Amino acid sequence: MGEIVLRTERLDLRVPGDDGAALKLRHLNSAAAMAHLGGPMPLEKIAERLARTRACFAAEGFCFLFAFERETGELVAHCGLKRVDNPLAHNVGDLEVGWLVREDRWRRGYAREAATAVLAWAFEDHAAPDVVALTSGRNRASWGLMERLGMTRAPELDFDDPDYPPEDNPTILYRIDRRAWEQAG
Repeated sequence: MGEIVLRTERLDLRVPGDDGAALKLRHLNSAAAMAHLGGPMPLEKIAERLARTRACFAAEGFCFLFAFERETGELVAHCGLKRVDNPLAHNVGDLEVGWLVREDRWRRGYAREAATAVLAWAFEDHAAPDVVALTSGRNRASWGLMERLGMTRAPELDFDDPDYPPEDNPTILYRIDRRAWEQAG
């Protein structure tokens, strides 16, 4: 396991370690959890993405972190920051918050708990002027959380991504700036 970067009431958020690909494959790669993210991934693709995650942390001091339930020590989610890197996006380079919770831990508030900590990390530690979140219009749980976090829809940033099926297009974006985050907190 990698170093603890953030702690919440119930979670330790860590940089994924060398065993990260196998952990993600086992705990976060189910058809249900990955339904709006293109479906489950093979181990090689997970390992490739985690290598980029660790490189991002080394270069910028942030990344998508693994969230371990403190009570059990189990991997229950990932949540963190990265730069918007989809070349079809209208805001490449902006900071993006994202999350994924394993399905047997849904509806326990872990995504909100982790995302709240990550937004504070973005604004307090990384001086972000704003943060965006991307999802599919049919992923109501995701954009519902974005709204509960104080984010607002930014339809001018929506884009179609041919890597996803038509029902998950367009990719929709929400945004929160520092002032709105301070007021929401």
